[in-house]
Amino acid sequence: MSKSNKKEVGAITHNNGVSFRVWAPFASSVAVTGSFNNWAHAEMVSENDGYWATFIDNAQPGQEYKFVIHNGDSELYKNDPRSLQVTTTNGNSVLVANDFDWGDDTHIPVPFNEQIIYELHVGTFSRVDASTIGTFDQVIDKLDYLSDLGINTIELMPIGSMSKDRGWGYATDYIYAVESLYGGRNGFMEFVKQAHLRGIGVTLDVVYNHIGPDDGLDLWQYDGWSENDKGGIYFYNDWRSETPWGETRPDYGRHEVRQYILDNVRMWLKDCRLDGLRLDSTIYIRNVKGLNDNPDTDLPDGWSLLQAITNLALRINPYAMLIAEDVSGNEYITKPKADGGAGFSTQWEVNLPSVLHGVLDAVNDSDRSITAISNALSRYYNGDAFQRVVYSDSHDTAGNDGGARLSEEISPGKVDSVFARKRSLIASAIILTAPGIPMFLQGQEFMENGNFNDWKVLDWHKAKKFAGIVLAHKHMIALRRNVYGQTRGLVGQNFTVLHLNEDAKLLAYHRWDQGGYGDDVVVIINFANQIQKDYVVNFPRPGIWQVRFNSDWKGYSQDFKDVGIDKVDINEVSGSIEIGPYAVLILSQDKNPEA
Repeated sequence: MSKSNKKEVGAITHNNGVSFRVWAPFASSVAVTGSFNNWAHAEMVSENDGYWATFIDNAQPGQEYKFVIHNGDSELYKNDPRSLQVTTTNGNSVLVANDFDWGDDTHIPVPFNEQIIYELHVGTFSRVDASTIGTFDQVIDKLDYLSDLGINTIELMPIGSMSKDRGWGYATDYIYAVESLYGGRNGFMEFVKQAHLRGIGVTLDVVYNHIGPDDGLDLWQYDGWSENDKGGIYFYNDWRSETPWGETRPDYGRHEVRQYILDNVRMWLKDCRLDGLRLDSTIYIRNVKGLNDNPDTDLPDGWSLLQAITNLALRINPYAMLIAEDVSGNEYITKPKADGGAGFSTQWEVNLPSVLHGVLDAVNDSDRSITAISNALSRYYNGDAFQRVVYSDSHDTAGNDGGARLSEEISPGKVDSVFARKRSLIASAIILTAPGIPMFLQGQEFMENGNFNDWKVLDWHKAKKFAGIVLAHKHMIALRRNVYGQTRGLVGQNFTVLHLNEDAKLLAYHRWDQGGYGDDVVVIINFANQIQKDYVVNFPRPGIWQVRFNSDWKGYSQDFKDVGIDKVDINEVSGSIEIGPYAVLILSQDKNPEA
């Protein structure tokens, strides 16, 4: 742990050639071979610390190579663990120049409390048909659509090189190499550049809780050494190697492995100019069994690595949003390192989506627990509303363990039913008005159906078919971002329940930042399939409260009831409202009439 970091590990291109350096501490000799020397073996020199190095004159970007590692009588042909490009997982490493032209890119993401996250899977987001795989170029073609919708942060599912031509991305073999079928490293950088030009930040999902696994994993027993027939130098070689995805947990206590991961963080944030990272399943980095409070299986080296990752990331980019998927509700994930925490900016909130699915996909209104919604909305980490990412659908909820999108669960096989549309809008309205950073799963805004998987083509025809639902999301996102200066409270810290009626299935809550005109926001939600007329609700203060959004408006769908009001005049503390079935009203005040 006290060792200094090794410089220029991997293949580094220079004007007159390429320097190669690889870590193989148990090798008896190492050579590099490639198309630059007609696949002859160029011997590398031991640096007496486990690393081997050499320089190949006139080697150029685009040429292929491998390391040839000898351990006793064994000869192993291995790809570069830090290769920036591979032909295929079982193919060769490819030399890449680090000379991408970023132009005048100076993107600074908006503050966390103003971010609207869109979770996106490159392979399925926008592609020609089911026989092809999506690319960064095809995502670029949709960036104007996302910008118009109001999205200002894209969270990409993992893009590292995979063993198969399809996948969610969580079985990455090479954490430095961008999947070539998506467009490779330059295609990815061009995507980031184009997103930045539209004011959209890019956060990437990275996987450090395991690597691979697959039968051809190059890192497995990389230099021929292992113990207990485990994974060798990059992995734990005892009981700590075990994960739900195979015995490929990196050895977080080994300095060279820590550098391997930390240098990867540096590459994404510095070289690729990402605006943040989302770490997959951090609970399996800090505990062998994925348990929140079980010291017997804790990994102290994993915890210290998480702290090192957040510390490094924020040194590189102080604006970076660092998201943990820990699924434990542990406040120490988002506490600062100085207070003993892991130092993440925010973490995925798993309680709220579970509650939303349970409440909104219930067939009978009597089975909907408004108290459960209220409790889930009231949850904070360390007193900070924005230390949690809130959502109703994600790749996990819509794809794992037989899960499906909320729209599908509401009306199986009939997502164009009025119930699916109205109750899906309730979910989106809650996400956009709840304390937290809102996130949507690709296609959620146009009623994509079924479950999430790595082969189903996202049906962009639905964006036209459900144009009104897309418009409703656009309107709500504008309110959430306080575009019109009327709803500052939605980017504020504060939340309180104004009214909760389990019999009528109605909930009203108050959001505010500093409070006052143009700040205070009241959200009223009818979870029942009946119109509520002359219903009395308390408000934060007297005066005129304008309805900024009514989800029952016919402009969103011609079969909606169009029940509602334009404004409420509050004389003291309460006023009478009218709200449609399965509908949401968002209200605020224009200005102080006495000003």
